[in-house]
Amino acid sequence: MEDTDRQVRLAAFNWLESQTSLFGDVLPRSLLLQGFDFRGERVPLVAPKGIHKPRVLELPLTITTAPDRPYDDRHTEKGLLLYKYRGTNPNHPDNVGLRELLVRGVPLIYLHGIVPGKYLPSWPVYVVGDDPAHLAFTVAVDDSSIIVESKETTEVREATDARRSYVTAVVRRRVHQRTFREKVLKAYRESCALCRLRHSELLDAAHIIPDSEPEGTPTVTNGIALCKLHHGAFDNNFLGISRDYQIHIRPDILDEQDGPMLLHGLQKLHGNQIHLPRNKQNWPDRQLLDLKFQMFKAA
Repeated sequence: MEDTDRQVRLAAFNWLESQTSLFGDVLPRSLLLQGFDFRGERVPLVAPKGIHKPRVLELPLTITTAPDRPYDDRHTEKGLLLYKYRGTNPNHPDNVGLRELLVRGVPLIYLHGIVPGKYLPSWPVYVVGDDPAHLAFTVAVDDSSIIVESKETTEVREATDARRSYVTAVVRRRVHQRTFREKVLKAYRESCALCRLRHSELLDAAHIIPDSEPEGTPTVTNGIALCKLHHGAFDNNFLGISRDYQIHIRPDILDEQDGPMLLHGLQKLHGNQIHLPRNKQNWPDRQLLDLKFQMFKAA
């Protein structure tokens, strides 16, 4: 049975690798629910409950978090992830299953809810701690390219802990980034606020103020959906957007003579209004726009 367990988990990891290569690292719930085939049996990766054990396994394969939970409440002081028990009974079968994964050192998959119906999968993930007093497990993401031996010296184990902390921190940052992107693109109806391009593969969630700055919060009001051309032009101050949502093209760019891309892609936007979200609460923050516009004018 242990060999079957290993084969199912490896098949799940390989399937996720192929799906994220095709569709990007955020996958729809419908695809995860469909899952993959293992020896003639369908293996879904999600279920109505957060801890999922498919019929072909004795222990859980995936854990899932909903997108409406505040993400900052989901990690320890050391940066590892927290995952709440199923209910309040430590001996619920789902909790017992995760505890057994901890004892055996068996990996699973973590599906981070980004927005309703979309998840960022991380694997392999290990349950590395159990805190019954707070009804929570501690979870760490590891590097999928590294096989961890079952017996290690203290030095190797410390290196593994450091690696897992680093990989988990990278995943946490990616969750923040993908959540920001999905929320911004949804607010702008999957189209560029300047040219209305609707191909999501060519769209970015542009920060008005970079997230490296104190004002650069990962909120929809600090973001604008832009195609890759206009994102680059916005970040590099080829164009600016004033607090009244008007597009301004830099004077030297307006005077430049070039081909149709410059003419139609930038110069003819001068003086236009950006296309705003339907929900006024998602409109760009005027103060943040003004801060960015001052940088544009200085350029």
